[in-house]
Amino acid sequence: MSMDAQNIWNLVLKKIEDQIPKSSFHAWIEPLRCLKLAEDILEVGVPNRFFYEFLDTHYNKTILSALSDISDGKIRIQYKIIKEDPVETQPEPVVESRQLKTKEINFYERTQLNPRYTYENFVEGDSNSFAKATALAVAEAPGKTPFNPLFIYGATGLGKTHLIQAIGNFSLAHNKTSNILYVTSEKFMNDFILAIKRYKTTDFSRLYRTVDLLLLDDIQFFQGKERTQMEFFHTFNSLYQAGAQIVLSSDRPPKEFDDFDKRLISRIGWGLVTDIQPPDFETRLAILQKRADQEGIDIPADVGDFLAQTFKVNIRDLEGALIRLLAYGSIAGKDLSLELAKDVLRDHIVIPSAVIDIETIQKKVADFYNIPADLLIARNRKKEVAHARQVAMFLCADLTNSSLQSIGLRFGNRDHSTVIHARNLISKRLNGDSKLSSEIQSLKSKIPSP
Repeated sequence: MSMDAQNIWNLVLKKIEDQIPKSSFHAWIEPLRCLKLAEDILEVGVPNRFFYEFLDTHYNKTILSALSDISDGKIRIQYKIIKEDPVETQPEPVVESRQLKTKEINFYERTQLNPRYTYENFVEGDSNSFAKATALAVAEAPGKTPFNPLFIYGATGLGKTHLIQAIGNFSLAHNKTSNILYVTSEKFMNDFILAIKRYKTTDFSRLYRTVDLLLLDDIQFFQGKERTQMEFFHTFNSLYQAGAQIVLSSDRPPKEFDDFDKRLISRIGWGLVTDIQPPDFETRLAILQKRADQEGIDIPADVGDFLAQTFKVNIRDLEGALIRLLAYGSIAGKDLSLELAKDVLRDHIVIPSAVIDIETIQKKVADFYNIPADLLIARNRKKEVAHARQVAMFLCADLTNSSLQSIGLRFGNRDHSTVIHARNLISKRLNGDSKLSSEIQSLKSKIPSP
């Protein structure tokens, strides 16, 4: 390799270093290797094909722009797939930028990973920083950290799926392992049932028990499904004994699972259990800005503040509100403004009452179900008491400005995750349970309005 080639590449690196985040530069740019300059083509080595696919999608435009500025548009770039030791191993055939062939194994199809879910576009804040740090540690050394299994829980729409898939995408891109499988718990169960029907349980075991990294989403789906739990128990044991990494997600902590194999809960405790909380205001603003950057638009400050103040709990709702606003503005030919945001999103905004307190709700719920109010705070697990308690927690989360932690404390020092579980459970049941829906409406009518 000539010095001219290395000098040119060093100038490219210097030019783009300030254009992308430091962590992204370290992860995706530093591993590149300048190979040679042949006529007007600069050859650059990449570790593997998946790495190239990600680079081509996210950073190639930045690299090409820098190279064009440095060479006045006279030099083109080509990529080569190289091994760990390029001196001893011949590079694979040249891969021209934006012309990657897809005859090889489709990594995304095989692993079921979504390439959009990366650490680079995961917005970090106090609510998720520990979960992200442990997930990254697992991605850098699958099966070699104390975090095995890694269990991440939190309410719907807070980024659990994004985070666990980012583990797989990072591991794949950085040659940690390519034997990865992401799957929802529902798909795991459906695959198992199909394998039984077709007498192909051996094939099922071969698929799930020979991976190096298993990413299983929404494991709470296994509740009450004994045969599926048993199969996953054996799958877990097989993978763990082989040194494979297991990553699980759920909408609640393991201790709140109902009708769940205690041996599985015990094994989950072998590793690390961590949670993701709803993002704070600053993180919500950062999420909006990140999404706006992806869409190539600028959000006026007052519009960003309005969205971040209005959609506090669910990231999907927050991003959905932004996309809805952008779509309307584009179709109607209107600039983004606070007035437009309030008009477009008026049917999606629910302003909770600031004067309804937790004690009032507890008393109204206890009276409605004809039970002593102190039972809502006690450790009573009778079905009728548990139901009333969950309804009360749901109403507190829905009608007050109290944090989930505060609500949990007022229900006998319970964890905030218990409140999340109650809220999610009642919300889900409301869709198909007319009796429960009637109860909730009746209770809301009895609770004083502000």
